[in-house]
Amino acid sequence: MLILSQLFLLLCALLLACVQVEAAVPYELRAPPLDTPWTDKVGTKPWPQYPRPQLRRDAWQSLNGIWTYQSAQGASDVANPPALPLGQEVLIPSCIESGISGIMAMGVTHMWFGTSFTIPQRWAADGRRVLLNFEAVDYEATVYVNGAEIGFNRGGYSRFTLDITANIVPNAVNELHVFVFDPTDDQSIPQGKQTKRLSHIFYTPCSGIWQTVWLESVAENFISTLDLAADMKGNVSVTVHSWTKEATAVEISVVDPSGKMVASHQHVSDQAFTFTVPSPELWSPDSPTLYNVTVTMGSDEVKSYTGFRTISSGVVNGVKRPLVNGKFTFLFGPLDQGYWPDGLYTPPTAEAMVYDLEVIKGLGMNMVRKHIKIEPDLFYEACDRLGLFVIQDMPSMRVHTNARPTDAEQKEFERQLEVMVNEHKSYPSIVTWVIYNEGWGQITDYQPEFAITDRIRELDPTRLIDSVTGWHDHGAGDFLDNHKYAEPQCGTPFYSLPSSPYDPNRIGFQGEFGGIGHRPADANLWPIQAAVDSINQTYEIHSGLESYHYRAHVLLQQLREQVERYACSGAVYTQTTDVEGEVNGLMTYDRRVVRVDVERWRADIRGLYEAAEKRA
Repeated sequence: MLILSQLFLLLCALLLACVQVEAAVPYELRAPPLDTPWTDKVGTKPWPQYPRPQLRRDAWQSLNGIWTYQSAQGASDVANPPALPLGQEVLIPSCIESGISGIMAMGVTHMWFGTSFTIPQRWAADGRRVLLNFEAVDYEATVYVNGAEIGFNRGGYSRFTLDITANIVPNAVNELHVFVFDPTDDQSIPQGKQTKRLSHIFYTPCSGIWQTVWLESVAENFISTLDLAADMKGNVSVTVHSWTKEATAVEISVVDPSGKMVASHQHVSDQAFTFTVPSPELWSPDSPTLYNVTVTMGSDEVKSYTGFRTISSGVVNGVKRPLVNGKFTFLFGPLDQGYWPDGLYTPPTAEAMVYDLEVIKGLGMNMVRKHIKIEPDLFYEACDRLGLFVIQDMPSMRVHTNARPTDAEQKEFERQLEVMVNEHKSYPSIVTWVIYNEGWGQITDYQPEFAITDRIRELDPTRLIDSVTGWHDHGAGDFLDNHKYAEPQCGTPFYSLPSSPYDPNRIGFQGEFGGIGHRPADANLWPIQAAVDSINQTYEIHSGLESYHYRAHVLLQQLREQVERYACSGAVYTQTTDVEGEVNGLMTYDRRVVRVDVERWRADIRGLYEAAEKRA
């Protein structure tokens, strides 16, 4: 029956190849309103890196590159995949609104993407499976292979995997269609800062296949997910999830940075188990030590890694503090929005993405707050290796309307929040989950954040939870998180509405402050007039860099005094880069200019850590 099925699929593929269709409009990089030093380095084979660094295999194939694209009329078009090629070539991964995509189309809600691929015969031999993986498609994706619908995913930030073994023919051309629906903020969905209603702090949306697409050859029963957590005492907690969800023998080994195997353990899949590595070297921003991990299950083998660290909270000299490996560690870093003028949500290259992190680390910061966006897994791997804590926000629902989310919308928000936690809980750098930002999409008539906080603790007891950052705080979670521009109010006995007074039973934290701005030269400015006109909405604008540098120094000195005097345990400065009409970044939006006085910032940041050490 399998041979007949493959012959039928081959016949379908040949018939499709015989259909005469017009050639697609060739791909061409569209000049974005503002480029970066990496724009012309994107090429037509972008993001060649293996996309899941904590679940690596050898037999894989990237599908990134030139696909074809065309807009669709509406939801009913999903049932009728059009013949390939589609009307216009597009670069994948990308947002169709970006210059890098080659499309630069705004306001498209329904769209088709298509490509073709071949796989070697050995990939589907001996009972092996072929997987089709998407790292992120915004927002809903319906996938067809050789004309057969094989899967659906909802959620613009989550990965998904489809078993396409029965739908493909080895050594033949196979066709892939993806139908995408993206309402952005026409509906109440998790969309972060994306909006069709551009305004000062809400930006150009991203629609389509914006992260890597790839194929993989695996055993018939394979490791689908690997949950790893390693603490300061050397305890390693593991769950090896299998595709069949049947208890199957597994073996795990841990290798230290010198290449020495320091532990091995045998157990079964789909059940949590623990073992111990004696006297591990701990992970921290000062020493981001990582251990390599290998897991085998039958004929399947994956490579991964972990870092040994413990994140907790405790009272230190009478003040509730965040603890890293049992010690109070002051958390300081920027609000990091992850927007790019050429790629919008998709960085032009992995090197560009890491550059931002290197600038942050080079200033002496030990943390980034990933602001209501979820990045490619390679972002978190880079933070693991550089030694940067990550405070990870859940992308918020829409904020331009006061309409309360419906029960169904709230349920979907909570489902996608659980997906975010489960997909990322093995990265050592992530230290805190954030549920709600400034009340955006937050239900206030019954305070769901308490139950959500409890659920996150069930899924991941190894991290802290910032249930509400900014306002509408009702006492949930580990943090009392204040937002105040420009001056901080971090764990202080004074506060400004709509933030709440300091709660000594939780960690005093400055979730946002700073945000002072300076208009850059026109060459470094997002040149969309509506955005330019909104520059004066930046929290505090400086006419020259001399006053800007002075004011930044004053704000960091105020923060240091609050560390010395009060219960300030960490702070987030707004922000890594300018974004469209916001001109308050450490760098300009094109990353060509580091705006801050680097040496003074390094000294001021050292002062924060020194003040915190004295309080410990």
